[in-house]
Amino acid sequence: MDTDKFDSPYYPQRARWWSHLLSPWFKLRCKLHLEKIYLPPGFVVRQFFLSLLLPGYVFFVNGRRRLGWVFVSIYFLSAALFIIALGYQLGSLGYGLMVSAHASSIVFLEGYWLRSRCRFAFRLALAAATLMAIWLAVYFPVTNYVDAHLIMPLRLRGSVVIVQRLTTPSRIQRGDWIMYSIRSIPTGGLILQDGFGWGPVLAGAGDRVAFSTNSFSVNGVEHPRLPHMPVKGGLVVSKKHWFVWPELAIRQGNVSEEFLSALLLQLATVSEAEFVGKPFKHWFLRKQQIHEPVHQS
Repeated sequence: MDTDKFDSPYYPQRARWWSHLLSPWFKLRCKLHLEKIYLPPGFVVRQFFLSLLLPGYVFFVNGRRRLGWVFVSIYFLSAALFIIALGYQLGSLGYGLMVSAHASSIVFLEGYWLRSRCRFAFRLALAAATLMAIWLAVYFPVTNYVDAHLIMPLRLRGSVVIVQRLTTPSRIQRGDWIMYSIRSIPTGGLILQDGFGWGPVLAGAGDRVAFSTNSFSVNGVEHPRLPHMPVKGGLVVSKKHWFVWPELAIRQGNVSEEFLSALLLQLATVSEAEFVGKPFKHWFLRKQQIHEPVHQS
């Protein structure tokens, strides 16, 4: 009979070949006294970490299903409010409720876990720290990533325009509306009231644009003249550039029409590096009001 296949109740098990690899972990565990940390009663490791990640999950594990559904409902309604009203104060309220609901769920877990070991003052400070930590560690970086790579809300003309950032410059065609950053140039007596420009792409790389008194043309095709366009001259759009006549709110001040036309002509040549994104025509049920040019003198 091969006794090596059975564990003896009188002798400890033999060390495995990989046991020495865990030696640093056991030393760290003893030094930090991690053996004194226990999971909340009734929780396994998977449930504990899911309770940290999923708002309201802790209540289902704890047997409070009704309260759990209340938290889940609050969280998803807040998320919907945040997305639909993105960029407005109502959207900011939804964002705050999302963070608060998630943090409150974790605070309940902490209170259930530490209620017999910690004083109330410590748990109160821990709750405030939890709220700050969940915002800094999860929601702040996620919203920054979405803002930089997916969608961006911009405030223009007193309203909010949602811009999709997934569109690459190579996919932009003539007639598409784009949002772009405005480079710094001398403006004389003008005040440009927006840090971003927007408008339809009138011409692409290699197209020839010519101006006249009542119209402008792109490759010989005439179009109605836009406000403050030059009345003569022209240009050829450079590689990796577009021609977009600026749709800006302008306070003209004491400057001539010629100076204003020359300034806007500089801004009208937009490079791909200045491309921000392509504004949605609609954001859920809200039509985005950016397609009507406004010039204030």
